[in-house]
Amino acid sequence: MPSTAKQGFGEASCMPNLSKSKLIAFRQCPKRLWLALHRPELAVAPPGQEGRFQTGYAVGEIARRLYDTDGDAALIDVATEGFPGAFSRSRELLDDGSRIVFEAGFEAKGALAFADVMIPLRARKSGVKWKMVEVKSSGSVKDYHRDDLAVQASVASWMGLDVEEVCLAHIDGKWVYPGGGDYRGLLKEVDLTAEVKPRELEVAQWVREAQAVAAQKKEPEVATGDQCFSPFHCEFCDYCHQGQKQPEFPLDWLPRLQAKRKGALIEAGIDDLRNASDNLLTPLQRRVRDCSVSLEPYFHATQARKMVRAAQGPYHFLDFETVSFTLPIWAGTRPFAQIPFQFSLHTVGRSGDIGHEEFLDLAGDDPSRRLAEALIRSCGERGSVFVYSAFEKRVMTDLAARYPDLAPALEALMQRLFDLKPVAAATYYHPSMCGSWSIKKVLPAVAPHLDYGQLDGISDGGTAMEAFHEAIDVRTSAERRDEIQRQLLAYCKLDTLAMVELWRFLSGGRT
Repeated sequence: MPSTAKQGFGEASCMPNLSKSKLIAFRQCPKRLWLALHRPELAVAPPGQEGRFQTGYAVGEIARRLYDTDGDAALIDVATEGFPGAFSRSRELLDDGSRIVFEAGFEAKGALAFADVMIPLRARKSGVKWKMVEVKSSGSVKDYHRDDLAVQASVASWMGLDVEEVCLAHIDGKWVYPGGGDYRGLLKEVDLTAEVKPRELEVAQWVREAQAVAAQKKEPEVATGDQCFSPFHCEFCDYCHQGQKQPEFPLDWLPRLQAKRKGALIEAGIDDLRNASDNLLTPLQRRVRDCSVSLEPYFHATQARKMVRAAQGPYHFLDFETVSFTLPIWAGTRPFAQIPFQFSLHTVGRSGDIGHEEFLDLAGDDPSRRLAEALIRSCGERGSVFVYSAFEKRVMTDLAARYPDLAPALEALMQRLFDLKPVAAATYYHPSMCGSWSIKKVLPAVAPHLDYGQLDGISDGGTAMEAFHEAIDVRTSAERRDEIQRQLLAYCKLDTLAMVELWRFLSGGRT
């Protein structure tokens, strides 16, 4: 749960108390820690970081409402109290032990941390025992969460606190929002006490090593690698990668390349797919390698025609745009659920004529049912419905579960779905695709006259989702909402028109 406390630790002193976030940065890469302390101006915020922070703040506010059932909990605000004041008041409240404390601060042995929730369990002559809860906006426990809690629990212990339970509260993806601002049940607690508490010596070693890195006058020499993006996209990626000579044919072009296999290739000195021998690659990966090197496309036209011509006319081409919320805003929806707000449907008739229907709802309330009803009407009862990936089927499955009265029609529609992506992957590859069969990579190869780059403002699913959020915001002007509507309609329409062109290509120009 982000807070100003966790982001605002000053690093002016030679040997600072390292915040939990700095220690986690060290765990990812020592160079990341050093740069954060000595060259913070080089940082470039990764895409979507601000949105993730805002989500974390919102989840944190709801967590405080859920845990403060008596309304008498205390909140430490380092932004207004400053670090000395925050630590001093935290100490007083924790010594008293009569109230829940949010964002309690600890500092000891060269480290500092702030705990989202500290719950007094019971008082004994020797002092108060505590339950520590860290709140995360993810849908499960991640490995780096365990490191996070290990740091927190260790620093609290070094301060002399008796932390009996250490828990992580994450979003329960199966929970259904009842509406009315009632988020009871949103968070699911996982007890990590047995995993976290025995790690004090390990954490102490991290602190010593991190302090040594922090004291260095020169940045550590660390080669770029997977740690640049895992478990977080490092804010110093641009700096560390500048001037590096990149392979002409990078391994990342190899489809379905497992991290373990990629690591083995790199350890063997292979960073260019041209140097990967046949026995190290799958047939699909060999195809990508060979086409990339020869600059010749691969197309098994006979197999493609046979696969595509199993479909029945009239031919429909469907694409959804969806939005998801970590914190649901509409009753009956779940956290992280993909909720459709738009579809585009091109239809090719038996005579080759092309029709187009579309749906877009920016009213601000749940558009799901209206979309489902419009979809059923638009698709009719005959003909294959082409999609590109299994995404549309998953969305329809969720719609059928939410609206039982529409389920028979939606299930019948799902029986008519025909996924073009496996056909493309099995029968076609162009060197310009760089190992990807996304529609945005395939389209320029088979239909260069259609160009996503010519779209205004919205050209991918991520920006479409962001645009929807902006459109339903009450602060958005009517003029801006109209602009977003035009951009969304143009983008989704191009997605289904792209499928029409791909279908024609794979079927040998069939109309």
